[in-house]
Amino acid sequence: MAFVLGWIDAATREATLFAAAGFLIGGIDDLLVDLVWLVRRLTRGGVVMTLNDLPRPAFPRRFAILVPAWDESAVIGAMLRTTLARLDHPDFRIFVGCYPNDRATIEAVATVAAADSRIALVIGERPGPTTKADCLNTLWRALARAAPPPDAIVLHDAEDVVHPAELSVFDAHLDAHAAVQIPVLPLPRAESPLVAGHYCGEFAEAHGKDLVVRGALGAGLPFAGVGCAIRRDALIAISAEHGAPFDADSLTEDYELGLRLAAAGQAAHFARVRETPGGALIAVREYFPATVGAAVRQKARWMTGIALAGWDRMGWGRALDLGDHWMRIRDRRATLAVIVLAAGYAALVGWALSMAGHAILGGAMPAASDATRMMLFANLLLLLWRVGWRCAFTARRYGWREACWSPPRMIVGNIVSLLAARRAVIRYAALLTGRAPKWDKTAHVYPAQFAEKAP
Repeated sequence: MAFVLGWIDAATREATLFAAAGFLIGGIDDLLVDLVWLVRRLTRGGVVMTLNDLPRPAFPRRFAILVPAWDESAVIGAMLRTTLARLDHPDFRIFVGCYPNDRATIEAVATVAAADSRIALVIGERPGPTTKADCLNTLWRALARAAPPPDAIVLHDAEDVVHPAELSVFDAHLDAHAAVQIPVLPLPRAESPLVAGHYCGEFAEAHGKDLVVRGALGAGLPFAGVGCAIRRDALIAISAEHGAPFDADSLTEDYELGLRLAAAGQAAHFARVRETPGGALIAVREYFPATVGAAVRQKARWMTGIALAGWDRMGWGRALDLGDHWMRIRDRRATLAVIVLAAGYAALVGWALSMAGHAILGGAMPAASDATRMMLFANLLLLLWRVGWRCAFTARRYGWREACWSPPRMIVGNIVSLLAARRAVIRYAALLTGRAPKWDKTAHVYPAQFAEKAP
């Protein structure tokens, strides 16, 4: 028994040291992002543009909204009717991409299209699911037959709640930028305050701070896949170089397209615009997964596409673009961070076993080294700092009640990431063996409080 306890003590010591060093590096990295955001806010006064501040576009644009849809019969009808009713813009059409073997979704789209000519149903040639990027390329080819052709495309998913003024925001910024991304704000779900709720804090901080810092550094801005507009001429240039605007073999085509545009000198602009001074942000809102299984599948796809396959596919940016290198390292640290996180939880279990063993057998527990204690203390301060920031950004977007959920939601987010990392590694290994990527989507629910009822 004493021999086993000695091994537990040794393993716990090493796991603690490894985790402490990893957390310290990650914490300093996050702290630097915080400091950049603070400097930018202090120097710019924290002013956010409002609708009345938007410049008038040089000419009124025609927008094509692309909505790829596989197995979305439960939500696509409500989404299309609501989008048609909410959007305040004179010239747009919605192109919905369906598959020939998904009759339920086709019928749901056709029903809405029969009542409104602004809906265009596009059925691909291949049965689904392929990938979301492949479906988007089918829609892109359909635009070549549209008359008159659109000036810009907008990406949305079948569960999105669009803001009435989003096309006005895009119109105002596309004169100066090839692409524009607006924030995405997950909607809280009363039935899933922890799993669905943990997205609220993550996106509040990512789209309130991290993307702002990327823009300030001039780094490539990855698209969120929804709530982004791209000028047609920019997509034509990408198509000429790569054969299609979206890479059909990619699991995160939105992320890659943003970096490709940046590499071509056409980086996207992250537009944070309020309805009125101090009012609501113009953003895309939607429900995110409410169960652990669905959240794991979604985050595994993000990890696979960005941190693993994306590293192979996208490489690095321009040699001297240090800000872009830094942001790409942050994008790709997810799987490494999960290893550190797993070591940290293993160390906690080890310490508990060690305490129990020494209580039974007697003798003092081995003391941590001075260096380990110093790192643990620094990590505690960084953790408190991190929790404070998460609470602050969540409160800013959702109010203090949602902010109170932030600490337990961060733990849930860590657990989801641990489970997602295992799935991501398995999926990545399958891709390396030549297996074709598939659209690994989750079932969606459209928020009843926004949905327009069928006539």
